[in-house]
Amino acid sequence: MARRPLPRILTRGTASLARGRDFARTAADSATDVLHPLLTIGRGLRILAAAGRRTWAATPKDKRGPALFLGAAVVLAVALVPYGPLAAMITLMAAAAWQGRDRTPVKTGPSDAETERLGSLYEALVPYFSIPEDPSPLFAHGGDWDEAFSGYEFDESGRVTRLRIRYPAYFTDGEAASRARIETLLHAKSGRGREYHFDWDEEGNQLDLRVLAALPTGIAAQPFVTSPGETVLGFTDPAAVQRTLPVVEGDEPRDVPPVIWRTGPRSTEPHLLAVGQPGSGTSTLLRSIALQALRHGGDVMIVEGGGSGEYACLSGRAGVLAVECGPTGALATLEWAAHETERRLIATHRAREAGLPAPEDTRRPLWILLDRPSVLAHLAAADGRPDPLAQLQVPLRHGRAAHITVVVAEQFDHLELLNDAVWQHTRARVVLGPAALQQITDVLGLPPHTTPPAQLPPGRGYARLGTGPVHRLQVPATPDPYDDGTHPGHRQAVMELLPERQTPGGGGGGEGPATLSKPLQVQPPAQSQGSSIDASEIPEVPAEAP
Repeated sequence: MARRPLPRILTRGTASLARGRDFARTAADSATDVLHPLLTIGRGLRILAAAGRRTWAATPKDKRGPALFLGAAVVLAVALVPYGPLAAMITLMAAAAWQGRDRTPVKTGPSDAETERLGSLYEALVPYFSIPEDPSPLFAHGGDWDEAFSGYEFDESGRVTRLRIRYPAYFTDGEAASRARIETLLHAKSGRGREYHFDWDEEGNQLDLRVLAALPTGIAAQPFVTSPGETVLGFTDPAAVQRTLPVVEGDEPRDVPPVIWRTGPRSTEPHLLAVGQPGSGTSTLLRSIALQALRHGGDVMIVEGGGSGEYACLSGRAGVLAVECGPTGALATLEWAAHETERRLIATHRAREAGLPAPEDTRRPLWILLDRPSVLAHLAAADGRPDPLAQLQVPLRHGRAAHITVVVAEQFDHLELLNDAVWQHTRARVVLGPAALQQITDVLGLPPHTTPPAQLPPGRGYARLGTGPVHRLQVPATPDPYDDGTHPGHRQAVMELLPERQTPGGGGGGEGPATLSKPLQVQPPAQSQGSSIDASEIPEVPAEAP
């Protein structure tokens, strides 16, 4: 019996309550702004009344009668004078407004502890921002830090959260080594364990330092609001991009700034390289990309070199052509991908010559995901087989025109095993997990403008698309749904995004993992007019779910 859907008031009650709270908060703020003068006068009248009671209580009893007579005479005189009551009312309101004003003391400067910290930062920068030939140095031992530091903020513990430094014009701010020395020094003196952003203004000779807030780690895989050809790599700082996406973190809806990777024939970064340490989240990134590609109607081929079975949840699903873990199957899969690239190019070229649109099967996106392919290359070399990565040259060079996207994930220790074609054509780069600044620079081509912390959550790193800037990145939580050691909510989110399982009979199967036991059939490009994969020739061998 089919389950009836829940009422909309139960499924969307959280969003309605959130909108209601936001509306009530906005109305309260608006009312406070409008009624602020009345509130100030009321507070002043209360203060004047309390002062009058204290004065009356302090008056001796033998003098209270004359005081009452004097007060009554003053009231009578004011009432008889022209415009007296109006002037008295204006005077009373002015006195009440003056007494009810906001008397919160305004902080005019840093405290003694903050002054000492700013002085230590100034003294530490003197050797880097001064030369003996300068007649009036901005930085000098025993000098005044007020001229060098034009803006500063501190947190509750007294540590610097924002600092603007003015440095002399002769400082070599155009050299990466000089910048790195200053950034390392400020990171050490301002407090470790936090992530700092450095913004160098070379024209104005100013350096802005600010502490960055932690990126959200609780956003799970979900249907993101993107167009076909757009892939969400993760989320970054609000000031880094000019776009936000509505997501659900836990049970709360919010808008977060994403890092969008655009693929397709008009993309300038058609392929991606992800690098990290073990456990840094590169497999999570590949699973997230695969789920988004399947949601937009693409075909996915996965080659896993580690053999850990982290992609077993995708085996046999609709749109997943193959999940290979061995060198033989990987070689056959990548060889088929090379022939498929050539077939698409030939079919598209013939259609254009005939004045027809490209065939539909040549415009269907094909995603080739490779996780740790260096392991397969090593096994193939040990068995005397050709390197499977050599078959990637055709999809990498011509994949953009054929609607084919290649994503390679590798570890730092095996980067030298990747061939030149991978390095040349993967213009979108991602670095995940803890890494030295030089390692990040070697992969991305530019150093990040932030200090990489020592401890990073899984899926945390940096991304650079082509020649763009380096962004901080937090990959959506996309764990293996068959791994019981992960968050139950995140595993359930992945299971809800998985396509239906395909069986040889065409019906839906169970929820256990499955593997392909027969490699893809490779055909010459001239003889194949359609897809070279016959679903009836690829039997499914179910396996037990871990």
